[in-house]
Amino acid sequence: MGDAIQGIGHSIVRMASFTGKELREVIRRPGVMLSMILGPFLIMFLFGLGYSGYRAPFATEIVIPAGSNLPQTPEDYAELAPGRLDVRGVGNDAAAAEQRLRDGEIDLLVVAPENAAGELRAGRQTAIRVAWNQVDPVYDQLATLATSILVSSLNAEIIEQAAATGISMAEGELGPAVENITPDVIARPTTAETENVAPTEPDVLSFFGPAVFALVIQHLAVTLTALSMVRERLSGQMDRFRVAPVTSMELLVGKYVAYAVLSLAVSAIVGVLLVGVLGVPLLGSIGLFAGIVLLLTFASLGFGLLISLVADSERQAVQLSMLMLLASVFFSGFVLPVTDFAQWMQYIAYALPVTHGIAILQQLMLRGVVMDTWMLGVLLGIGLVLYLISLLRLRRVIRTAD
Repeated sequence: MGDAIQGIGHSIVRMASFTGKELREVIRRPGVMLSMILGPFLIMFLFGLGYSGYRAPFATEIVIPAGSNLPQTPEDYAELAPGRLDVRGVGNDAAAAEQRLRDGEIDLLVVAPENAAGELRAGRQTAIRVAWNQVDPVYDQLATLATSILVSSLNAEIIEQAAATGISMAEGELGPAVENITPDVIARPTTAETENVAPTEPDVLSFFGPAVFALVIQHLAVTLTALSMVRERLSGQMDRFRVAPVTSMELLVGKYVAYAVLSLAVSAIVGVLLVGVLGVPLLGSIGLFAGIVLLLTFASLGFGLLISLVADSERQAVQLSMLMLLASVFFSGFVLPVTDFAQWMQYIAYALPVTHGIAILQQLMLRGVVMDTWMLGVLLGIGLVLYLISLLRLRRVIRTAD
């Protein structure tokens, strides 16, 4: 019995010694404590400070048939759905307006009926065509809500005019008093014919599939490289690099190529599963798809290697990698649109490779074209800048290695 108690006591002492060792190891490295405490706090602080909660109204164009006596200026329609619609223009060319909708120049198109007076005289509801171009299921629902508010506002306006002038609400313009109007038409003089002209149906899996794919590519590349240089620095490998016939550029390029092969291999498998198994559409070219994945991988590898060159331990490298993942989830447009943040916060968001990766992968896969082509150049620029910074940092680390 005494031996058993003594054995338990020795076990507790050994566990306590290991606990103390780990705590001392963490405390001796202030960078680890700093990233553990300040990292999550800074992300939460930036999110609370930068998130405006404001979603811009739909840029709207209204098409009025030629010869109609309806108002012809945007100001006349400003109060149809305040906060939901931003009427940018009023015209009479429906085909040109629809092309602008498909090109992404406007968000919502409202086409007034050509024979509204005749429909009302016949006792029928007037149909207004409302179209939008959205692959985001959230924005699709918001467009539906904006349309409902628009029609309700129009109906309220018509009913108010009818109440003021009697049931012969358009007698002066339509001729004799309109009679035999059904209660349904009186209650709802107008209805909406809605259409989403996007090439794919707004679907949660299809929309968020490319976003998850982009996030996986970045996090995979960052985590693969974040520990690479830390281990070599802590193991004394940098001393060998100082005397070996190898340059910093050769070492860095070798790291890039090695981890790029691994990252691209995994990304290819995930991409095939995404399209082939989950059924996420790929409307664009496979070549451009591969190019986007390559650019995103290149920029992400730069972040991972930079982390490995500035972290003072493997723990801190892992923490910095997780903090980057956390920042990417909050600020990249993965959960909330980047436009929902303050302007200064959007600049920070666009410094993350995954922000551009999510946007252009969604455009290519769900629309068939990359509309924001400038993001391709930004991804390349981020990758080159990170490569140069990592190269300068690596030269300094090798030069100062003990």
